[in-house]
Amino acid sequence: MSSVNPTRAVHPLLARMMTVLDAPALEASDFDAWAARPGHALAVFSEDPVLYRETLDLAVIVPELARAFPARFRVGLLLQAAARALAPRYGFRRWPALVMLKDGKYVGAIDGLRDWRDYLDEVARLLAAAPTRPPVVGIAVRAAGPDGDAPGNEAAGRVASCSTGP
Repeated sequence: MSSVNPTRAVHPLLARMMTVLDAPALEASDFDAWAARPGHALAVFSEDPVLYRETLDLAVIVPELARAFPARFRVGLLLQAAARALAPRYGFRRWPALVMLKDGKYVGAIDGLRDWRDYLDEVARLLAAAPTRPPVVGIAVRAAGPDGDAPGNEAAGRVASCSTGP
């Protein structure tokens, strides 16, 4: 885990959130060790505030969530490069996102912005939930037989082979 490097641009609102919550700025290489610590962890996946203005809303929302659920989870901030590198692991579809982990295992994510009541309900649900497998962002694959035609029902639900063209 790293402290904020003064040469790395961190928006003042995100820096304040980190200070208030004693939240580290996580690099992709630090993330797994930080996440594996016992208990719940809320990873804040941030993006460029110029491109995703909602990122700065999390600087206000996350401390309020921590206040609403005192001592229930620790917080870590993934800045743009780390967030982009690790986002595919958790399959969320909108930025910014919060990912809840327990003992390093995925519990769930809240992506995009929500109403305050939705945040409270969702965080309560995630804190009570057991770890699960993260969703994946997949690519549709069609099963094909040796001659390129779709096989019969015997291969339903499986991929016999992937064909990208002749």
